[in-house]
Amino acid sequence: MTENVLLNLGDEPRFDEIKTEHIKPALQTAISEAREQIAALKAQPEATWRNTVDRLTDITERVGRIWGVVAHLNSVADTPELRAVYNEMMPEMTVFFTEIGQDIELYNRFKAIKAAPEFAKLSPAQQTKLNHDLRDFVLSGAELPSEKQAELAALQTEGAQLSAQFSQNVLDATDAFALYFDNAEPLSGIPDDALAMFAAAAQAEGKVGYKVGLQMPHYISVMTYADSRELREQVYHAYVTRASELSNEGRFDNTANIDRSLEIALQSAQLLGFNSYAELSLATKMADTPEQVLAFLHDLAARAKPFAEKDLAEVKAFARDTLGISEPQSWDLTYASEKLREAKYAFSETEVKKYFPVSKVLGGLFAQIQRLYGVNFIEKSVPVWHPDVRYFELENGGAIIGGVYMDLYAREGKRGGAWMNDYKGRRRLTDGDKVGQIQLPTAYLVCNFTPPVGGKEARLSHDEITTLFHETGHGLHHLLTGVEELGVSGINGVEWDAVELPSQFMENFCWEYDVLAQMSAHEDTGAALPRDLFDKMLAAKNFQRGMFLVRQMEFALFDMEIYSESNAGRLKNWPQVLDKVRQEVAVVQPPAYNRFANSFSHIFAGGYSAGYYSYAWAEVLSADAYAAFEESDDVRTTGKRFWREILAVGGSRSAAESFKAFRGREPSIDALLRHSGFDVA
Repeated sequence: MTENVLLNLGDEPRFDEIKTEHIKPALQTAISEAREQIAALKAQPEATWRNTVDRLTDITERVGRIWGVVAHLNSVADTPELRAVYNEMMPEMTVFFTEIGQDIELYNRFKAIKAAPEFAKLSPAQQTKLNHDLRDFVLSGAELPSEKQAELAALQTEGAQLSAQFSQNVLDATDAFALYFDNAEPLSGIPDDALAMFAAAAQAEGKVGYKVGLQMPHYISVMTYADSRELREQVYHAYVTRASELSNEGRFDNTANIDRSLEIALQSAQLLGFNSYAELSLATKMADTPEQVLAFLHDLAARAKPFAEKDLAEVKAFARDTLGISEPQSWDLTYASEKLREAKYAFSETEVKKYFPVSKVLGGLFAQIQRLYGVNFIEKSVPVWHPDVRYFELENGGAIIGGVYMDLYAREGKRGGAWMNDYKGRRRLTDGDKVGQIQLPTAYLVCNFTPPVGGKEARLSHDEITTLFHETGHGLHHLLTGVEELGVSGINGVEWDAVELPSQFMENFCWEYDVLAQMSAHEDTGAALPRDLFDKMLAAKNFQRGMFLVRQMEFALFDMEIYSESNAGRLKNWPQVLDKVRQEVAVVQPPAYNRFANSFSHIFAGGYSAGYYSYAWAEVLSADAYAAFEESDDVRTTGKRFWREILAVGGSRSAAESFKAFRGREPSIDALLRHSGFDVA
């Protein structure tokens, strides 16, 4: 089995050598060996940090890393063969980690360490990790009777399978849609770079003309620029009915998956003694209760709604008076909004995009990180899973401190959206021939930007630049950690409702002229972004910010409401819950055929169940953290302090403590309201 590359993963995986047939034997071998090693661990007469906590970390990290590579490939390079083995192995992986979490002998060993004199001698990070582990044993069902443990394990296995199926249905429904055009006449209004993307998509299938799909760059291009209302409505309808009974003859319908996922979530929570899944979810977050979260969301929605109503009235009047659209519908609003922005602020997103080639943007991003933290990015050639992927090492003071893969462009077979995940975390090794050495962290940074076509370099919109900074913020949180305990280093162990702080914090620098200017070069002249164009962009920064925020509140309230339900008989009422939330906070009521929830992967397949509020919750923290930079003339000193107090500590202490250590006080919502253009109450 030594020739199986997955059983010999190094600092950088040999992605070019991984084959689908490696996956099952590698995982089964690793799991079998891990079970034997755990049995030997439990046979040790006395529980110590070294022979129990460190040893279990060694054992589980190997299995988790193999599975992490497989799961990553499943999200960025999906094939029928890979999906089949991924789905086949998911139950075995879930069972393996569930049985560890429910192992009463392991749990008792961890409790013994907590009660022993050794605990006082552990580092703060080690103590935090042990406390997290004890909490997680309880939340995994370690204290339940055996029959209840079996019931919980079965629910968790089924839930993991449903999550994967949900995500796969969304991907399949997205990739299944296509419109073909012989010429560009029906695509009037769409910019040349998007037309080139459509032409390249058709050419990839051996066709002439243009292919329009539902991948995000395609969808946004049509909804923002297509002059044809008929085309916009057709694409909108296809997009908002994905993975529902209304598309693809219902082949990818997620409705039953949602119903069953909610049942599983509630049953699991009640087995563990919680009234609802929301209560269980918040047991590991900053927020204390669902009621506290709901109050926060309702308050923010109430503050934003008057601005949203004003935004909507303005765009409707413009659509009616200038564009001749008497009754603008959902598929008209993005188009009309872009035209209104152009008229109101005298610039277009198409014009802005011409200034930002991806190479200059990356250079500018790296330069900004260097200014903040003194860290450099150095490109290195390593095996990758797609030719577009690039790899960079992070260097600080002459030493390599981590690495990051960047996979920036949309393509078929790649899950939509943008995310950061990790290949490995920072830790001090305690086993093998590298005992005492530091294992360096490695991250995956994945986006779905408009790909380069026709031999030309890809150019990014300002929104795409903001997304890149956001995901890089997550990456820096993982890569700049100073913690040596895997369970609390980097993003590990960070409360889910605080994990967006470093990512949203980085977005703020996309609104600084000096940052944007250095990453810009016009496609024709090479000139940097003009100050007057930036001033127009800045003036438009909060354009329709009210509409954006109430939309986020709609998502977050729907999520928290359905997962707060404690009555199993009402779980299937989630469509009515969504309607109720929309009636309260939304200013745009979508058409009856809208099936948004059926592709809401964040809360049904992405780990944000009863946690979507985290974006708004953490934005309060991130805006207030960025305000420290607005108040200081010394970016490097403030940056080093942000690194030290927020990024470096990872999950080794609570996010609330870390924020107070950085700001010297509790967070305030004032900075968020100011950045949003809302009056501070």
